[in-house]
Amino acid sequence: MTTPVHPTLAATHRDITGKAVARLRREGLLPAVVFGHGTESVSVTLDAHAFDQLRRHVGSTALIDLSIDGHRARKALIHGVQYHKVTRQAIHADLFLVRMTEELTVDVPVHLVGQSEAAERKGGTLLHIVDTVKVRALPDHLVQAIEISVEPLVDFEAVLHVRDLPIPSGVTLLTDPDEILAKVLPPRLEELPPVAEVAEVPSTAEAAEATAGSAAEAPAGD
Repeated sequence: MTTPVHPTLAATHRDITGKAVARLRREGLLPAVVFGHGTESVSVTLDAHAFDQLRRHVGSTALIDLSIDGHRARKALIHGVQYHKVTRQAIHADLFLVRMTEELTVDVPVHLVGQSEAAERKGGTLLHIVDTVKVRALPDHLVQAIEISVEPLVDFEAVLHVRDLPIPSGVTLLTDPDEILAKVLPPRLEELPPVAEVAEVPSTAEAAEATAGSAAEAPAGD
């Protein structure tokens, strides 16, 4: 069996903390913290560009080989990233060291693929209700995403549930399987403008009768 190759990431131990880390960012370095079960947290720096490239290609459930100060690489997950509110560049990262024999509980994205007849041909709106599910698995069984086809959504009554997801072997689904995952909403009917009421116009005969009746009812003059 071929051993999977994981992306690599190099880190350097850092002593600079607090507001002084702004200088590190100007130098192209990203402050980060490495932690894990039974391991003291360590403050490190990463090459900001290398980390950005890594993040573009792997998700939060992808194992990486993390080496600190050139020491033997250990398996880790990108646990969290803080971004600048304006530039959206990473300003801090949390890296979690894993034990390959311990199961992890993570949120995995759900991707809808294919086309729905109810949406494409009947004018409905595809509604993606659950976009992540919680799963438990050993680190080397974690998946980047779970895909499910929306082709079964052929009408507005059809529904995809969480239980319909193709869960890979070695992965345990923790999200309620009865939750609705996706459905297609019917198109909204356009409201017609209200029709103005047209007053009925009496016919010539009706008008004549009304005039004669009014004359007969009028009191005689003195």
